[in-house]
Amino acid sequence: MTARPDDMDDLARLSARIGADPLLIQAAGGNTSVKDGQVMWIKASGTLLAEAETRDIFVACDLPAMRDSLQKGEDRADRPMEFALAQDGLRPSIETSLHAVFPQRVVLHAHCIHTLVHAVQADPVAAIGTKLGGFDWGIVPYAKPGADLAMLVRDEVEKGRDVIILGNHGVIVAADTVAAADDLLHRVSAALRMDAVPLQAATLGDLPAGWMVGPASLSHVAGDPALLSMATGGSLYPDHVIFCGVGALACDMPPEGDSPPFVLIPGKGAAMRADATSGAWALARCLGDVLTRVPEGAALNYLTLAQNGALLDWDAEKYRQALNG
Repeated sequence: MTARPDDMDDLARLSARIGADPLLIQAAGGNTSVKDGQVMWIKASGTLLAEAETRDIFVACDLPAMRDSLQKGEDRADRPMEFALAQDGLRPSIETSLHAVFPQRVVLHAHCIHTLVHAVQADPVAAIGTKLGGFDWGIVPYAKPGADLAMLVRDEVEKGRDVIILGNHGVIVAADTVAAADDLLHRVSAALRMDAVPLQAATLGDLPAGWMVGPASLSHVAGDPALLSMATGGSLYPDHVIFCGVGALACDMPPEGDSPPFVLIPGKGAAMRADATSGAWALARCLGDVLTRVPEGAALNYLTLAQNGALLDWDAEKYRQALNG
C-alpha cells in the first residue's frame, strides 16, 4: 500500500470545509490533490469533497507516468484510471492531468461562484479588470475537462502562474502547503467577490404533483426578465450540463412526463422536480447564485452545441453522475 503524505489529514479537513461551502463547491464538483514524491493523491471521481473527513475519497496516482503521457500527447492521458496505483474501485478525478501540470505540492480546483460570475462573461479578462492585480494569475478559454484543458493550463503554469481562471469553468490554485493553498483560494475568491441582488420571493402558487419550489436565487432569476433571458440562453459551465441538462427551460407550467430537473416559470419562480437529485439541486442553486451576481447588461459566453454534446456523451461524466444519482 502506498504511504500517505503527512499532510493528508490537513488536506482532508480543508477539502471537507470548502466542499461544504456552496459558494465554492457544488455537488461532486471541484477536486483537491497533494503530491508526495512520485505519487499524487487526488479526489476520486464522483465523490464529495464535503465527505473528505468521513470517507476515503483520495486515489494515489503515478505522477511521472501521467506527466509523461501528457507530454507525449497520448490518448491515455484522458484515462486517469490507468495511472491509479491501486485498482480498488475508485477512479481518479477526470481532472487528474490538470493537477499534474503544477509543480506545487497542493492544488485546489473550485467552481467558485464569484469566479464563475467573471468566467462566464464574453470578455472575462475585462470583467476581472484589475481585481487580481496582486496575484500571479492567468486565464485559459473553455476546454473539455481533461488533457486538452491541462495542456492549456500548463502553458500558463510555465509562465509562473499559481492562479488560473478557467473560462466557463472555475478556478485552480496551487501552493506548496495546504495552508498556503487554502489562503490563496480564499484571497482569490474575496478579490472577485460580487454581491447578489436582493432576492424576490417566488409566487408559484399550487404546483402539480411531483413538483416543489426551487432554490431562492433561481426563483429570483425566473422573476427578472433580463436574468431569465440569460438563464435560457444556453449552458454556462460543464457541471450544469451534467446535472441539469443543457440550458434552462422556461414555461408557464411544469410539464408532465419526462422533464428537466427544474423549470423557470416567468414572473413567478423556479420549480424543481420532487425526485431531482441532490446534484441537480446544487447546480440549480448555482445557476441562480451566479446570475444574481452578474452585472446588469453583461454579455455571456455559452457553451456551444458541440461542447454540450461532448459532455453528455462522455463516459467519465456519465460515471460521475451515476454516483450522484
